[in-house]
Formats: sequence, C-alpha cells, structure tokens
Amino acid sequence: MASTTSGPSAAPAAPSSSHHPFQIGGTAFAAVLMIFGGAMAILEGIAAIAKDAVFVATRDYLFRFNLTGWGWIHLALGVLIVIAGCALFTGAVWARVVGIVLAGLSAVANFLWLPHYPLWSIVLIAIDVFVIWALCASPFQEKENV
Repeated sequence: MASTTSGPSAAPAAPSSSHHPFQIGGTAFAAVLMIFGGAMAILEGIAAIAKDAVFVATRDYLFRFNLTGWGWIHLALGVLIVIAGCALFTGAVWARVVGIVLAGLSAVANFLWLPHYPLWSIVLIAIDVFVIWALCASPFQEKENV
C-alpha cells in the first residue's frame, strides 16, 4: 500500500533573485582599475601642471596643446574617474554608465597624450578598453527554471 502525503514532498527552491553587483569579477576588477587609473591620471595632471619640463614636448604633432592645460584636463578627469570607480562598488546602474563614458573619455585623452608619454598612454588605453568591456558585459547570468 502506498502512503500519500497531503503536503509537498520537497519545498521549491527559492529563485536566486539576490543580484549582487559582483557576481562576475570583471566589474570589481574594472572598479579597481578605474580607481587606479584615475589616481595615475591625477598624478600625471599634477606633474604636468607643476612642471612642464617633466614631459617631452613634440613640435610636429597634429594636436598642439599646452601641457599645463593637459594637466588640468587629466587632473579633472582623474578625479571623476576615481569617484566613478568608487561608485561602482555600490552596484548602481548609473555608475556603470558613467564609468563607460569616463573610460571612453580617458581613452581619447590618452590617445591625444601619446606624443608626451607614449608607453604609459598605450597602457592606459588598454586598461580603458578593458574597463569599457567589463562594464558593458552583462553583470548577471539569468538561470532558467526547468
């Protein structure tokens, strides 16, 4: 004789709806890289503002800018990037969007900075491209219940 129970034999598993902002490590790594890159941009900006002789001034470059002006641009952009990197730790969507925009602006600024500091500019452009990729990638993997 078979025994029947009136209640469910197993409780259904609760759906995994807790969306932690760092389910994928790329977002956390992008936040850390933004804070690091922003801090380096701040130092780069301070160096350019304080003493223009630190960087190489090229004559035959298409984009001619005053190094002190570039210093202020890097300083302001660096401060904004550090703030956006810290905001990414909250998991806010607006922080991701702001991070993508600022990483794009940083890549453009570093491209224009190539004749003054080529190797460092290339490194920061690569970091900015990774940050953009990590922030554009979907932070959550949806699981279908069967």
